[in-house]
Amino acid sequence: MIIAILGIILGIFIGLYIPFEFATISSLYISVGILAAIDSILGALRSSFEDKFDSVIFVTGFVVNAVLAIALSYLGDKLGVPIYYAAIFVFGTRLFNNIGSIRHYSIDRFRAKSREKHK
Repeated sequence: MIIAILGIILGIFIGLYIPFEFATISSLYISVGILAAIDSILGALRSSFEDKFDSVIFVTGFVVNAVLAIALSYLGDKLGVPIYYAAIFVFGTRLFNNIGSIRHYSIDRFRAKSREKHK
């Protein structure tokens, strides 16, 4: 868990202090890829709460989800069909489901620890 927190802090530092800009034309693809990556991260956090985390599944899911979302957005853009809406809908729905599950697990753990203290 500490490695993940250090990675997040390092990523925020790099994002804030290294000037890097994407071309306007690729911003759609990058945003969908980032949404897919965030979904994978929250899915990994949820699976760790459920004691089902597997690093190989996480890494492959992270890469495959991001690349697939970017590729579908690109293909849809070339065909003139806004396929990226489907990616936004699916990943957005999964984000909220994962956050809801994480919240439930966190509250349940907090309540269990609270009951143990009062016994």
